[in-house]
Amino acid sequence: MNLVDFHCDTIYKLRKAPDQRLSKNSFSVDAEKLKNSGSIAQFFALYIDLAETKDPFDEFIRMEEIFRREIAANSDVLRFSGSFGELLENQRNGFISSFLTVEEGAALEGSIKNLVELHRLGVRLITLTWNYPNCIGYPAFEGKYMDMGLTDFGCEVVQAMNHYKMIVDVSHLSDRGFYDVSEVSRKPFMASHSNARSVTNTPRNLTDDMIRVLGNKGGLVGINFEKTFLGNSEQGKISEIVRHIDHIRNVGGIEVLAIGSDFDGIDTPPEISDISQMGKLLRALEDNGYRQDEIEKIFCRNGLRFIKDTMS
Repeated sequence: MNLVDFHCDTIYKLRKAPDQRLSKNSFSVDAEKLKNSGSIAQFFALYIDLAETKDPFDEFIRMEEIFRREIAANSDVLRFSGSFGELLENQRNGFISSFLTVEEGAALEGSIKNLVELHRLGVRLITLTWNYPNCIGYPAFEGKYMDMGLTDFGCEVVQAMNHYKMIVDVSHLSDRGFYDVSEVSRKPFMASHSNARSVTNTPRNLTDDMIRVLGNKGGLVGINFEKTFLGNSEQGKISEIVRHIDHIRNVGGIEVLAIGSDFDGIDTPPEISDISQMGKLLRALEDNGYRQDEIEKIFCRNGLRFIKDTMS
């Protein structure tokens, strides 16, 4: 079955381990594993930790160079994609589309000119915040900033991202920030790697109302495989992933669901330890009564619709 995954942190892992390559590595995502997963599109996040750098834009440039190098080195399998049309062309030619994203809006350093430069370099999705306040807004981290929303610059960023056909990602964003995005954005937006707060009560997950808002606006929730967002087990379990999918489907409808694995950003490997093992989730959904067309929507069709709506 075809797969679109909206979030992995593999490029950050490669930044930290320069002896590893995207062709084949010890991580959860590489070209070989992507081929074996049925992937047609992988969103590669350039994760920037503000505790590690005082120059987030420069760090973005360094990681973007790694992304370009590795995609070029694996051009027999992977091809860059910056639009829905390029994704379809890559798929027709047997290539897996590689989308470039940024996880930490501080990379903009308070400048719309930097947003335009990110777009020029191929970025098509920005996760507005990580765990620190930045020029765009405030994080959900530890629930300290839940009543603090987008800054004036953050509202300008959302509007500019709509204009440049970039996906606005609210994973990690505060509750108030979520609703600010909902008010400001003229296009569908997404939580690329988040789960349901009613199932696992953590600020990083979405409330039922947020899920409904995303569903009503044509947005997506990318299911995250991180154990602390799934439940209380020592290792993320497939049964917990299915439980979140069940709940989100019941609240927001099947059309709101997608995959945002968070592979290579996960501290403890889940039962699905790498992307080539996504068949385990497929079989678990079948065992829990999901039809093939519903599974196809979760794995790829909802994602394709969303990419078309936001990038066309």
